[in-house]
Amino acid sequence: MDRETYQRGLEIRSAVLGEEYVNRALSTATEFTKPLQDLVTEYCWGAVWGREGLALKTRSMLNLAMISVLNRPNELRTHVKAALTNGVTREEIREIFLQVAIYAGVPAAVDSFRIANEAFAEADRD
Repeated sequence: MDRETYQRGLEIRSAVLGEEYVNRALSTATEFTKPLQDLVTEYCWGAVWGREGLALKTRSMLNLAMISVLNRPNELRTHVKAALTNGVTREEIREIFLQVAIYAGVPAAVDSFRIANEAFAEADRD
């Protein structure tokens, strides 16, 4: 493991998803799941999200579209909240999911709109 990349990933992951979320993910990791948490932190958040080629807002927008198409509702809920943290507006999120409807199908967009509404409600309570 590259400690520098891991540390950069930990910082970005915490800033985007929130320290509470990341601390919970890391502290509840088991011997079985810890290698996945390390991989996600180092490579996903450190090596990729840590690159300078795209702004965090742009990365969030791309993630929303891809995760929506992949039908990963739990990750989508997490990344809708992260997108708001990274400055993506609710209007932009709506436009992303409308784009998903055209290129990936209406059912994917319907589910994404539903999940986004739930995530917005959660964000409004926080």
